[in-house]
Amino acid sequence: MLSTLLAFLGACTLIAASPGPSTVLIIKQSLESRRSGFLTVLGNETGVFVWGLVAAFGLTALLTASQIAYDVMRIVGAVVLVVFGVQTLWNARRHKAAGAADGGWQGTRKSGWASYRDGLLLNLANPKCAIFAMSFLPQFVPAGAPHLPTMVGLAALWAVYEVGWYGAYVWCVGRMKQVLSRTGVRRRLEQVSGGVLVLLGVRLGLES
Repeated sequence: MLSTLLAFLGACTLIAASPGPSTVLIIKQSLESRRSGFLTVLGNETGVFVWGLVAAFGLTALLTASQIAYDVMRIVGAVVLVVFGVQTLWNARRHKAAGAADGGWQGTRKSGWASYRDGLLLNLANPKCAIFAMSFLPQFVPAGAPHLPTMVGLAALWAVYEVGWYGAYVWCVGRMKQVLSRTGVRRRLEQVSGGVLVLLGVRLGLES
């Protein structure tokens, strides 16, 4: 069991280290505040756990079996990514003049619920997360172990582990906030993160 857990945590590390929409959103929200970034992490990992539960109960098989259901989720996920990206680009443009006026960034701070909701929505709207959970978790269920409770436990461990991983991102962004809060630097980071989210959304929408 110990070797299985070590292998599982190693796989979780590789997954978390791979850049994707969640990473971009977490860094973007962390530019607002550590609180916003960490609540986005919690929302994202709630989504991870939900997909783990869905996979544990075998419901993700329905998603893979129905092309229509998968396509609907894919389009919804693409729209969510594009909307987040466009909002980010618009905020960078809208606050350009205000930031230049006082030498700092005058961004609009989100409520805690809004940050949590964004992380959760981004994860739940991505059908790839569902498919990945279904293919990833069963590989680490030891032979002879009860399938359902083991899958649920692995899903919980996966989510908790990523809270720690992405929490380190939030902390690092917070430590660099004095530099990142400069108007030019902040605007460029917002533009890059917004552009990446839009591109990821378009790519997801165009995939067959």
